[in-house]
Amino acid sequence: MKIYPVTSSIVILFIVFFNIHNAFAQAAPEGLKTGDVAPDFTSINQFGDIIHLKNELEKGSVVLIFYRGEWCPYCNRQLAQLQDSLPMITAKHATVIAVTPEQRKGVTETIAKTKAMFSILSDDSLKILSAYKVNFKMSAGKNIIHVANGIDLKERNGSNSDNLPVPAVYIINPEGKITYRFFDTNFRKRASVAEILNNL
Repeated sequence: MKIYPVTSSIVILFIVFFNIHNAFAQAAPEGLKTGDVAPDFTSINQFGDIIHLKNELEKGSVVLIFYRGEWCPYCNRQLAQLQDSLPMITAKHATVIAVTPEQRKGVTETIAKTKAMFSILSDDSLKILSAYKVNFKMSAGKNIIHVANGIDLKERNGSNSDNLPVPAVYIINPEGKITYRFFDTNFRKRASVAEILNNL
């Protein structure tokens, strides 16, 4: 059997492929689990109200939504569906809170598109995203794709730049425990309102 030597061009192609693969790869967060104690947080919503998770849980359960930004059609569809079903959610003595890494301008645009009247928090420090383990850093390759599609995360997220959340949903009971989670790294998949209602 004849053995062919590995040429330098093949080695170069392998190195280029390896570097491209690494550029597009991104670490996937794991999220919090059912039964975990939900980390407390304080932030300011779009109305200028101080939102303290501990205080919200005194009223009942909290449905905590993480979404990517107003540029994401899947996020807008999910938030609009939650707004449409808000009376059914509040009838179960639950409060909806949405969290995004986008700056407040993006939140305003989200509200214009979805008519959302529940609290939306701009997590400019990434403290909430990190505490709930939904945050990940966008790879250089994915950033290039987003910019090519007119989505400049540096402009939209400010100092958060290339950080995004897995679009997760957590239901937190009044005792501060997570009783339900939807966590899928495929951003096209979302928890349905029916599923959320069934778990309240």
